[in-house]
Amino acid sequence: MIRICAIRWMLRSIPIFSRQPPAASDVSVKDYRRLDVWAKAHALTLSVYRETRSFPSDERFGLTSQIRRAAVSVPSNIAEGRGRSSDAEFARFLHIAAGSLNELEYQCILSKELGYLALESADRLIQECADVRRMLAGLLQSLSQSTGTSVTNFR
Repeated sequence: MIRICAIRWMLRSIPIFSRQPPAASDVSVKDYRRLDVWAKAHALTLSVYRETRSFPSDERFGLTSQIRRAAVSVPSNIAEGRGRSSDAEFARFLHIAAGSLNELEYQCILSKELGYLALESADRLIQECADVRRMLAGLLQSLSQSTGTSVTNFR
């Protein structure tokens, strides 16, 4: 018992096992959580998960899984790109996020037409997709201006 307690105490002293979030001063400048577009994409993903709970069980490994993966891919690619070493790499991941966003939008349209999503819910999700797309375009435009190269071409 003493050994287990000692091991637990040692593990708690190692930073990786800390249960406390990083202090504000420790947050990197490249922290994706500071990006409004990531927050909006994350909220969209949560909305998709809520709305797809009621999809038919026979779609669990079909459309439900596909629409959720597309939704998760958007903020995931924003986060991954933000951690890359250059603006060009970041832009590449933003383009991938935009592609996933298009996929998600189509799957919302399909879900509405199949009767899996109510008209209002589908329209709200599609509008959220448009909002995120606009924010991605703005971020890409900003990256383009800061680097002096063209990185926008998905509008």
